[in-house]
Order: sequence, then C-alpha cells, then structure tokens
Amino acid sequence: MRCEIAGRTSFNEIRYAQCWEDADILLKALDIHPGHVCLSIASAGDNTLALLSKNPARVIALDLSPAQLACLELRVAAFRTLSHPELLELLGSTMSTRRPDLYRRCRAELSPAVRRFWDERPAAIAGGIGASGKFERYLEIFRRRVLPLAHCRERVARLLLGGSRQQCRAFYEREWDTLRWRLIFRIFCSRPVVGRLGRERSFFTYAQGGLAGHLLKRVRHALTTLNPADNPYLQWILTGRHISALPYALRPENFQAIRANLDRLEWHCLSLEDYLAGCDRAIDRWNLSDIFEYMSPINYRRTLERITTACNPGARLAYWNLIVPRSRPQELASLLRPLDDLAGQLHQEDKAFFYSRFIMEEVTL
Repeated sequence: MRCEIAGRTSFNEIRYAQCWEDADILLKALDIHPGHVCLSIASAGDNTLALLSKNPARVIALDLSPAQLACLELRVAAFRTLSHPELLELLGSTMSTRRPDLYRRCRAELSPAVRRFWDERPAAIAGGIGASGKFERYLEIFRRRVLPLAHCRERVARLLLGGSRQQCRAFYEREWDTLRWRLIFRIFCSRPVVGRLGRERSFFTYAQGGLAGHLLKRVRHALTTLNPADNPYLQWILTGRHISALPYALRPENFQAIRANLDRLEWHCLSLEDYLAGCDRAIDRWNLSDIFEYMSPINYRRTLERITTACNPGARLAYWNLIVPRSRPQELASLLRPLDDLAGQLHQEDKAFFYSRFIMEEVTL
C-alpha cells in the first residue's frame, strides 16, 4: 500500500521543530506498562521520548522526513550528553548565548548524516533547535508582527499569569476577545495562510470545514477553561520560550527516566505503510499523531485494518483530528473498539489545543 503524502510534498526541511501534541494526554490514553512495545510517529521527537519515561521494552519511531529524524537524533544526543538546564538552553526553552558550544558537546553522538545536517544550520542551533521548523517560524511571524496589532506585551504577560477558571474567563471576555483580535486571527489562521506559511497545502487535501473558526473556538477553550500559566504550548506561541511550564519530555522530573531508557529507542526513515508491510513484531501502543489527516478514507481504513494485524490483544491506538474527520469505520467494528468517553475527557484537558478531536481505539482481537 503506497503512502499518499510521500508523492505530494518534500521532506528535506524541518516542518515541526517541536511536537505540538500534548504528551500528558497521550500518556494517559496509551497507559504504557513496562514490557510494552510502542510505535510512535517521530515528528520532532518530544513525544517519542516521553514514551520512554514509562519503561517500555521498546519504542519504534517512524518518520518519512530525514529532517524530522535529525531533530529526534539531536534530542537523543542532548539527553545523553547535557544536564537538564543545558538541554533546555539548546532547545530554546530558556535563554542562552552558548548554544553552539552545547551543540559541539552533542555532536560526537550524532550519525555522520545528521552531523552534516546540523553543521549546515548554525543559525538554527544558535536560535534554539526548537524554533527551527517551518511551523515555528509561522508562529514567530504571528508573535512578532500580528499579535501586537491586537494586544500589547503587558496584556500578554497578564494573560499568561493565569488564575482560576473564573478569573481566566473574565480576563478573556473583558480584555482579550476584541473585534480586532478576532479579525486578525481569522486572517492569519485561515487555511490559505497556514498552508503557505505554517503547514503544507497538500496537508489540507481532505480537509472539511474552515480552519480559522475552529481554531478560534479552541483558543477560547485554552484561555478560559485551561490555565495559561500551566500551558507550555501557549507560552511558546506568545513569547517564543517556556515561561512557567514545560512539555512532558522537558520537565526535570522526567529527565533521568528518559535518559536511562534511550537504548530502548530505535528510529527509521519509513512511512507507516512501509513499516507495516515488513512488520515482524506485535505492537502494544501506537502514537499515530495526526497522520490519518493525509489519507483518503479508503487508505485510512486499509491502514487501520493492517495495524490490527500487527498488534497484541488489547493494543491501544491514539491519534488526533484537525479538520479531517477520521475514526474507526463501522466495517472494522469487530477489530477495534472506540474509547470515546476517555478520549473526550482527555481532549478537554489537551493543552496543545489545535485539534478538533482526540481519538482512542482498542484492538479487540
């Protein structure tokens, strides 16, 4: 079975220098136990590394993009080589003037191809590798050029102080949710602008409905129902670093557990379809990111069916929908059981608030 997206776009540059999916809800959904074998879409590597904190027997990371795997490999080298504060500096979570020196300390741990990749990108190193993707550059444009048209720095700072749900809602309604804010947000977060500056136009091939209106509702949820002071994704969007919260893989309490389990991680430059064609081991837990957004309904169904043949009984799948509805079709009801109640609850907790749905399914074989 061919990979659709492979023929529609290039994979030579970093698209996502961070994982913009909340590992906290992912780990709750997958409920990884020691001994489990996990498969994870690599992206920039953060959530793949987060899985290691739960002591699985193996984590298999896949990505079509050598650039995304270079992000994962440099993170692995940094976890091996640097202290936790130094790791945050290299990624850009905290301010630093010594990132080139930190990179040089990690460099010997990299494969020759990945060493060349990063050696050719000194500006990406100096600016923090977590800021080096196309999507992060889109967010930087928003932060530097668009956001100031609606809100001053002082108001942004007050938003990020957070508070109780009642306080957050009052601030949003009284000071944040202005006509100017809604107008510029709808323009900058429209599908044409995001397709050109943030994602890829080909990623919207199967999209249904408008993007900006959906995102505006999710932003309201993130600013009023969730606490901005606890949201690392929101903090990066609005400030370009992490102020008072970190994603799961970057928290100090998870650093040693991830470092101790790095030898349990392997990665491959393969599509999921190609990996499944030669898969010779049973997988217990699947972090599938949002890859089904890029598949036709028939290829999604075929891929999902093929996944069930590579699972142990009771295996769990977790993935996200943005504006392409994908969940287990009725034809596969005998193979997969949706876990809609738990998925819906976790979606309400999702600090990486872009997505319209969080999907969980369990293999019934």
